Amino acid sequence: MSPARPHPERAHDDKDVGADKREAIFAAALELFAERGFHGTAVPLVAEKAKVGAGTIYRYFESKEALVNALYQAEKRQMLDALLADFPFDKPHREQFRVFFQRMAGYAKTRPLSVRFMELHHHQPYLDDASRHLEEHGNTMIESWIHAAIEAEALKDLPPAILVSVVWGVFLGVLKGWSEERLHLDDKTLHAVEQCLWEAIRR
Repeated sequence: MSPARPHPERAHDDKDVGADKREAIFAAALELFAERGFHGTAVPLVAEKAKVGAGTIYRYFESKEALVNALYQAEKRQMLDALLADFPFDKPHREQFRVFFQRMAGYAKTRPLSVRFMELHHHQPYLDDASRHLEEHGNTMIESWIHAAIEAEALKDLPPAILVSVVWGVFLGVLKGWSEERLHLDDKTLHAVEQCLWEAIRR
């Protein structure tokens, strides 16, 4: 006698339940890793917040390292997609900088935990090759844009790491002030911040 096959509707339901649990685990892990860091977040804490058993997490991820890497890659891809979809590469560098800043600000305002999580974890030794490759991919694109802008005499002739530090450092400071409710980031304020940053790095 051949083994009974799962009913198609039941198989679909099981798949949906599995996807829901994985999303719940990701949401809980994102919040905890962003606020407590990797070493301050234990798997049972993630399970409790996700309302699943700890064993359920290990069915999807073989270790805490596997979980943080899967989450990092998912968040990094989502951010890159948000920043680069239909990007105006044919526009002047000034316009490209404005679009990039606006998209980054929009992403950070809607997904602050994602930005905090990636900033906290992006240079950590527990990231695997796939996570580091994604990080390097993003950095390479930014550095290529900076080199092209320098050659076009749009940006100051400084190492890309310095120009990135100027922009990213201020951006994170502003985001932190907004998250702590010390700053109000309406469109007018964000436009002023973007203009200040461009003046700081332009030729």
